[in-house]
Amino acid sequence: MVESAGGTARRGGAGDGDDPVHEAGEAAARLRERYDELRRIESRIDGHGRDRVEAVADAYRRAHRILDRYEEDAVGSGDFESYVRFRGEFGEAVDVDDDLPAGEAFEAADDAVDKRRLSDEDFASAREALEPAGEFVDLLEAYDDAVDDYRASRKAAREALKRLDSRLDELREVAEMADADLDADLGRLREPIESYDEAVLEAFRELFKSASAREVFDFLDRADGTPFVDVDVPPTDLAEYVETHAAGEEPPATLLEYADYTNSKLDHYVDDPGALRTAVAVHRTYLERLDGEPLTLDWPPKPGDELAYEIDELVPLVGRIADDDAVATLRSVRELARTDEYERLRRAAEVRHALDGDDLALIERGEADDRLAEAERTRSVVDDVLSETERE
Repeated sequence: MVESAGGTARRGGAGDGDDPVHEAGEAAARLRERYDELRRIESRIDGHGRDRVEAVADAYRRAHRILDRYEEDAVGSGDFESYVRFRGEFGEAVDVDDDLPAGEAFEAADDAVDKRRLSDEDFASAREALEPAGEFVDLLEAYDDAVDDYRASRKAAREALKRLDSRLDELREVAEMADADLDADLGRLREPIESYDEAVLEAFRELFKSASAREVFDFLDRADGTPFVDVDVPPTDLAEYVETHAAGEEPPATLLEYADYTNSKLDHYVDDPGALRTAVAVHRTYLERLDGEPLTLDWPPKPGDELAYEIDELVPLVGRIADDDAVATLRSVRELARTDEYERLRRAAEVRHALDGDDLALIERGEADDRLAEAERTRSVVDDVLSETERE
């Protein structure tokens, strides 16, 4: 057996977090907005000419650096040498081509400080005169920010598309499961399987505690001979020890206890303490893990024919260790597996086990196909947006 009635955890639906369908749609919308904003800024720059805009921005930055550097020394009756250097460097910085955008701003700034004696107000006036050119610095900075935003939005859209693709796979599975009758009375199937599983697990625990290790290993060898019962057979050296030493008459649980005894205490119970330690202590993990789980029935259960064949193999095995009630319950499950109703119950069990939360609710409300169609439309939109907003 691979899985008992306890089962593994169900696969969660979109309710376990953000809905990937909605998330992908939002990501595509954000990408479109960021792309359009970037294109608007690019259009403004291209309208002036990128080289010309960058030339204005460079001149603006140089002019401001010079104003900041010389303001303290060049004003009033300060250092005349600093004044001369300032006038020379500033005049060169604002000497731009007449056809540059905001060219008049540089001329006005130069006029503001074209005086024999400069004041703080003159520097302030120069900065104010440069403001029209500063708009082109802002424009380039806005462009850089827009590029960053565009790239981040594009990355987010790609990642959202991957999550959407994963969600689409889930929704296709959900749609395929929409044929299940979720109103079916699963108790008719689950209750006998759970009852049998509990009984056979308890029967094996009792076998492990009370039957000799030889009997237990013999039972495991018989079980290993059946295709549907996947047991771990005893390691060769442990099986040989149990077969050839008197301690093999003791239950496996007792052998595990012996393995914890000191040598002096163990001398009172076995004729060769060293052999027991070599055989049993080395394989303690194997013995501790032995249980009746391979004898249980899966949940959800197998298809009817397969389950009936499995139970045919289990009945003689289980009859050796469990009581008549457990065997009778096992047979009742086999009879149910051979009825026309079984597949309807099994399908409902399979779907309820596989799905949880919102996905199960989609089937219950009859909305699985609609939700799948919506996700497919969203995927097409996201794919189109990614294609249409691609940049070299």
